[in-house]
Amino acid sequence: MSTSRPNIVFVITDQQRMDTIGALGASHMDTPNLDRLAEEGVTFTDCHITAPSCAPSRASLFTGHYPHTTGIYKNGDRWTRSWVEDLRESGYHTVNVGKMHTAPYNTPLGFDERYEVENKDRYLGPVPAGDPPLPGEKFYLDEWDRALQARGLLKQQREFYRQWDDYDERLGAFEWELPEDAHPDVFVGDFAARWLNHMPALDQPLFMQVGFPGPHPPYDPTPEYAAAYMDRDLPMPTRSDADLEGQPPPLKKLRAHHEAVDHDSVSHDVDASEEQLHRQRAYYYANVAMIDEQVGKLLDALEANGYDDTVVVFTSDHGEALGDHGHIQKWTMYDVITNVPTIVWSPDRFESRTVEELVSLFDLGPTVLDLAGVEADPSIEAQSLVPALEGDDEWTGRDQVFAEHARDGILRETAFMTMVRTDDWKLVHFVDEEAGQLFDLNADPDELVNRWDDPDAQAVKRDLLDTLLEWRIRSGVRSADWATEFR
Repeated sequence: MSTSRPNIVFVITDQQRMDTIGALGASHMDTPNLDRLAEEGVTFTDCHITAPSCAPSRASLFTGHYPHTTGIYKNGDRWTRSWVEDLRESGYHTVNVGKMHTAPYNTPLGFDERYEVENKDRYLGPVPAGDPPLPGEKFYLDEWDRALQARGLLKQQREFYRQWDDYDERLGAFEWELPEDAHPDVFVGDFAARWLNHMPALDQPLFMQVGFPGPHPPYDPTPEYAAAYMDRDLPMPTRSDADLEGQPPPLKKLRAHHEAVDHDSVSHDVDASEEQLHRQRAYYYANVAMIDEQVGKLLDALEANGYDDTVVVFTSDHGEALGDHGHIQKWTMYDVITNVPTIVWSPDRFESRTVEELVSLFDLGPTVLDLAGVEADPSIEAQSLVPALEGDDEWTGRDQVFAEHARDGILRETAFMTMVRTDDWKLVHFVDEEAGQLFDLNADPDELVNRWDDPDAQAVKRDLLDTLLEWRIRSGVRSADWATEFR
């Protein structure tokens, strides 16, 4: 194994489910480039997020701390610091192409170069740096906005789609009608590959973060990709009447809220037809296939430009419900949201293997620092996965993983939601509710039977609640100094 400081390319998609990579068992997917990463790399099949929405998950990933430590609980919370600063100070040249979801959008975050591209359906102004917003903050143009503007193109977005006669029937699935290279995921892939192809040779290692805006809705593949997935059998939503009825009040109200408000161009319908659901999923999976093509461009550009000693990390910030459990997008703690595809690829450094032990998404942060030879802050709550990458027999993974989220404009009916998950059980706690969720993951892997009130499960429930309490106390003590400095 090489002991030099590798180049590191960190690829993050937005809202990608586990059932989207052919090599990981998704037979309905055509993903040759992601298949290559999985077949030649180290795949973590039980990696879980620390927050079920973009900004808190990403801030946790790029700091190594939980949302209750970062103070970034929801999209829009101010986020300006990360371990990328440590990489840069250690001698890495740091580049961001695409989505990071910082607040403000263009905060440096430790990058020498930032070419930010934010949400596809972002039609409002930027997240303000001040309250009230500072002068000049009403409008914000990212790299994609400026490229479209230079070509005289109008971005497809909510106000555009609402003019379609069948807008409500489409459930967020729309054909991309502009030129293919104007699509945000293609734009990001092309931009990153162009940077690698034309940047003069560096005399220092490279850290490049590539953030694809998709497959986050709108689900908007080009017509050719859409047609390919419309013409095949696809897994359909998993749910039951008992599942829907057994959900705690905040989640029932979340479903109703989605039906009333079209977030990110998605008109949600719990009772949608099979035809509508099939199209929604077809367009979503097609968007992943488009991203797969862009990952291939990145791999080709790395090879063509002499980036031989490179570690490629591929993951997503959270999953997507796509109608499972009657929900859409994120904001819940079901595995379709919390369990994300995670691959570390570097054939010359690590033998191909599948890691089934529990890990947390933010563990990738100290992993990157470890690979780069950078010492992580001792207060960091994430754990390096390098022992797992190297096949250390003594490495055992985590006993449990945690996630949390605060009330926001969409998850409105609870002040705070927290999850603890082991290999065998999952508990979801709502701070202002007597009701919660408890799933026996061995007997009920699809999480359809809520055993919160089951007398036979009360001992497990009490044990997991005690685990949550112990975790929050220990986390607060361990990270107190870092949290004070961060703010």
